[in-house]
Amino acid sequence: MTDDDEHDSHIYLDTAASTPVADEVIAEMLPYLKERYGNPSSIHKFGRETTRAINLARKRVAEMIGASSSREITFTSGGTEANNLALKGTAMHVKSKMPEKNMIITSSIEHDAVLEPCKDLEDGGFVTMHLPVTDEGFVRPSELKNVISDNNVALVSIMYANNEVGTIQPIKELVEIAHQAGALFHTDAVQAAGKLPLNVKNLGVDMMSLSSHKINGPKGVGALYIRSNLKILPIIHGGGQEWYLRSGTENVPGIVGFGKACELANKRVGQYQEHVAGLRNYLVERVLKEIPRSRLNGLRTERIANNAHFTFFGVNGEDLIIKLDENGIAASTGSACSVKKQKQSHVLKAMGFSYEEITGSLRLSLGMHNTKDEVDRAVDILSSVIKELRELSPFESKYVAEMG
Repeated sequence: MTDDDEHDSHIYLDTAASTPVADEVIAEMLPYLKERYGNPSSIHKFGRETTRAINLARKRVAEMIGASSSREITFTSGGTEANNLALKGTAMHVKSKMPEKNMIITSSIEHDAVLEPCKDLEDGGFVTMHLPVTDEGFVRPSELKNVISDNNVALVSIMYANNEVGTIQPIKELVEIAHQAGALFHTDAVQAAGKLPLNVKNLGVDMMSLSSHKINGPKGVGALYIRSNLKILPIIHGGGQEWYLRSGTENVPGIVGFGKACELANKRVGQYQEHVAGLRNYLVERVLKEIPRSRLNGLRTERIANNAHFTFFGVNGEDLIIKLDENGIAASTGSACSVKKQKQSHVLKAMGFSYEEITGSLRLSLGMHNTKDEVDRAVDILSSVIKELRELSPFESKYVAEMG
């Protein structure tokens, strides 16, 4: 069997980490990897054609999220940079104008791409408050209302949908509370894009972070929506590209691909929800029915269509991932960005999970490419692997004895 054959035989259930690049996206990118190689800052023909391509991509991103103008879109290297620009750029500008506004409010289940910039800002004199969540990963608006009464809050940053358990947050209601207190609002919508209809005007958010490779676009490119007339400061300085907010020669092929991915996602969001949520619900039903001591984590209804997050008691999640991979299933225990840190999930800890519940967790995330046959095969393999791991576990005999 060749490497390609082996790859094709695998079942990919890790779309929360990354998605396959759509054929239409690749086709649109190719000319900008070959003959259309001009620098967008150049005024000759080669530069003008890449500038036009960037402008079209910017328009497509704006249309996907319902922005008023493509001028509100700033391209970045991905969701992480977009989050850093939103938090640090806002904090630095607010500090220069209103130094008394030194607080940032976020949630305890944000991605590290929000939590780490907040830590960095604390070294610069800002105070960060982390809102608690329910045992299903839900941010209660009342919690924000209780802590935002003072006028010292510069920014509230709450993710639209959680990357581990998929819970969708009540962003519109949270935005209203923040604005009533005179604070700006940013949302990390990296996981929500393509899975939910997005409209920044209806939500009322001041800033929104996006990432290409979560919506069948290329890696290494993303965007930050910044509401018109909102002033933030750059964190990368240089030649003044991207409205003087993100200097550096633009990643033209990546931006072109991202724009096409946004166009496709915008057209297919209804189809995505129907197909992927249907497969996800079928997967959940089979797992809970056929695998003993399994539990679905997160909200059953207010969750993004692709996400199924389980705890399998008596199993180590990392062992489970390895065995699934050996059997042709690609899955995850949580955030792919935190794997190398070898730390417990802060998301599950914040949800009140025990050590056993955290270590026995598994995230399966689907996409448009998946089929019912793949789900059936995946559940059969998962059931077999869990049975095997439990038989090898020193805790299994103890559990059996306790159950009588």
